[in-house]
Amino acid sequence: MLYPSGVSPRAWRSASLVATAAALLALTTACGQEKGEQSPNGQNVGNEAPAKSDGYGGDDGYGADSDAADKADKGAGAKAEAAGQLAVWDSKKLGKVVTDSAGRTLYRFDKDTAQPPKSNCDAACLKAWPAVPADGAKAAPGVDESLLGEVTAADGTKQLTIDGWPMYRYAQDAAPGDAKGQGVGGTWYAAAPDGKKAAPATADTAPVDPAGLSTRKDPKLGDIVVDKNGMTVYRFTKDSAWPMKSACTGACLDKWPVVEPVAKNDTRGILKKGFTVFDRPDGKKQQTIDCWPMYTFSGDKKPGDTNGQGVGGTWYAASPQGKPVGAPE
Repeated sequence: MLYPSGVSPRAWRSASLVATAAALLALTTACGQEKGEQSPNGQNVGNEAPAKSDGYGGDDGYGADSDAADKADKGAGAKAEAAGQLAVWDSKKLGKVVTDSAGRTLYRFDKDTAQPPKSNCDAACLKAWPAVPADGAKAAPGVDESLLGEVTAADGTKQLTIDGWPMYRYAQDAAPGDAKGQGVGGTWYAAAPDGKKAAPATADTAPVDPAGLSTRKDPKLGDIVVDKNGMTVYRFTKDSAWPMKSACTGACLDKWPVVEPVAKNDTRGILKKGFTVFDRPDGKKQQTIDCWPMYTFSGDKKPGDTNGQGVGGTWYAASPQGKPVGAPE
């Protein structure tokens, strides 16, 4: 083989290898890489598995990206400002939401506890979710002041609690009315004025039928009986149908008022067989379905509430056939 004048065979081979490598590199770059870009250290960064969350939400585990975390760190003093006079924001998407005096949304954390009050948001978490100071906070109008309390957060802040639940702001909420923290990590939610999770009113919470007794499809329980006001109707498993007898007497009836008699033609979707009136020994008249006495629950405050479900392992929402929904077989 002929080599250029003055170039040794070894030098020529070295130059050829370099040229070949350069050509291959150019071809690879032009075609792209099927397995993602290569980071400077040689690791694939285009197909990495998402980072695991520890329940605080977000890539860093606390619901904020690195830039937001840096901003929260630098502005920690501002985030710790007093809540002042709490207010209620009526959101179409979230329902009634409690805010501080500046209109900033307050949040609660599912990993906290209310009984007893305890914050499980550690010091790093508090950079993204600053604790709301308890000092100077006043209950929202129409909300019982006794619901407000305090607990010591991980950073030493005397943190506001509402009905035992510690309250937080979210570092990424930039303006009044922002609620960017809603649902973060599946554990952070805007708080209602009574400390519960904010929830919008839905069609399911309104009476579905003006009849004396009708049915409502509950998202968790399925078809259940409701009275003319849309309040859930219950059955007591200690009662009996044959013979017809009620085990709820005296003070029990203060919590579990009887369903008063309803005409058969004033029902929708209710089993008519055994739809009769029970003459109680205390003189009250009580409606039954399939001969089982029916009740409502004083702990239900609005249509759609099912706070009596499972109470004492003996009280259950009634099905249209009079059966206790969800009761053990």
